[in-house]
Amino acid sequence: MELFGLLTDGQVVNSVELINENGMKLKLINYGATITSLKIPKKGGGFVDVVLGFDTLDAYLKSFELAGAPYFGSTVGRFAGRINQGIFGLNGTKFHLNTNNNGHSLHGGISNFSQKVWKVENVKEGKNPSVSLSYFSPDKEENYPGDLLVTLTFTLTEENELILDYKASTSEDTVVNLTHHSYFNLDGHDSNIADQDLIVNSSKILEKTNENIPTGKFLDVANGTFDYRTAKKCPTNIDDTFVLENQNEFAASLFNKANDLKMTVYTNQPGVHIYVGGSCGSIKGKNDALYHSLSGICFETQNFPDAPNQDHFPSPVLKKGETYHQETRYKFEMVQ
Repeated sequence: MELFGLLTDGQVVNSVELINENGMKLKLINYGATITSLKIPKKGGGFVDVVLGFDTLDAYLKSFELAGAPYFGSTVGRFAGRINQGIFGLNGTKFHLNTNNNGHSLHGGISNFSQKVWKVENVKEGKNPSVSLSYFSPDKEENYPGDLLVTLTFTLTEENELILDYKASTSEDTVVNLTHHSYFNLDGHDSNIADQDLIVNSSKILEKTNENIPTGKFLDVANGTFDYRTAKKCPTNIDDTFVLENQNEFAASLFNKANDLKMTVYTNQPGVHIYVGGSCGSIKGKNDALYHSLSGICFETQNFPDAPNQDHFPSPVLKKGETYHQETRYKFEMVQ
């Protein structure tokens, strides 16, 4: 571990690096359990860093002051996506969450998991290296019920997979929906995704309002704008949840023909939220790169947004005595 920076209250933020036997390198910090770089070995030597990020802790802190915080590489919780008006009912009680997005709660609220210092529990080197972090979220944090203990393990396999394994337990019934928010770019974090090919293994998306709140309806993507069942160029603007009906299959893939690099996403979650564009333009990133709306694409594997208010969505309720488990894999390979 290396010192990455100090918060104003003196809390220490450290950086951890994992390297597998193929030379794939992952760097993350315990502020927000955030991936800062992910370097994949290239065919002719050298590396390509496939995630957006910042060089300093101060830059990460200041990014949350932006009108559209980018959440570069962070862990999102307690609840990824939006909850309508920040209100939901559970066991006969109505909870009013802190709102931070047009009167709605987004990604866990004002001071969410992406802005917390996580505890580094364990670092394993050698074959299939990994690092485990934990965060204790007290009862009523952002007005969510229950003490929630989250553990997250990042593993680099020798098959060049990045595995994220989340577990959570609670002192009383609550709602949980965790995800990872890296912006991926297989041509390098300082490039753009316009010529990269996207496949999403989904025949349905969630219908949404103009404030990005699900209406509860499922829309068929066949032959429409959101039909990515066969490869299409990455969209220039998208902020939509795709329904994953078979967790035994891949969720999505991204391919960059310039270096023959392919990333395939697998998850046990019911949805993958694809995000490109938004208001994350003109941000100074790593190595003085100027990020823009086409710098990267997010694959937010998760339960559906606003699931606490939609009875026919998969239940986001975590009961006392039960364990939340989320696993997502990002597999990288060179395609001839």
